[in-house]
Amino acid sequence: MSTTRPYSPDDRGPEPDDRGPQPGDGAADVPSADPAVPSVGRQARRLSFDGASGVVPLARDFARQALYAWGWLPAASADRRAAAEDVLLVVSELVTNACLHAEGPDELWIACDSKVLRVEVSDRGAGQPAPRTPHRAGRPGGHGMFIVQRLCLDWGVVRTPGVAGKTVWAELGAPA
Repeated sequence: MSTTRPYSPDDRGPEPDDRGPQPGDGAADVPSADPAVPSVGRQARRLSFDGASGVVPLARDFARQALYAWGWLPAASADRRAAAEDVLLVVSELVTNACLHAEGPDELWIACDSKVLRVEVSDRGAGQPAPRTPHRAGRPGGHGMFIVQRLCLDWGVVRTPGVAGKTVWAELGAPA
């Protein structure tokens, strides 16, 4: 797990126009023909939190809808169900961290291909997310990035020079 690399080793990050279909651009997700198999090809969705309240449940609902559209849900097995629940938990943790430690989330972006699902949460905060060390399992609070680190293939933070805020990203493996 990494907080120093902005992207995973095999991914140099999205190109400016590489975010796939966006709301309002006339493009739509194409769900898999077989709901038990995640869709092949890159699919993406974006949610702006501008003026929204109740952003954590809003983000979870948005991610859940994407998982249905992409064939991750309904889950045909316990492993697939666990993979979908991991995605929803990571979305919740990243959005919650933006609420608690930044000025709230600006945007949630979620994309998947046949192997990896990527979640990105952008905010205006200056802080650097990191798992609390030492991790104190029996104490309340401070578990968010530890959970993200444990569930994800990789995660990190991207900052754009001259722009306030950051994007925290996390990647999870698609169910087999």
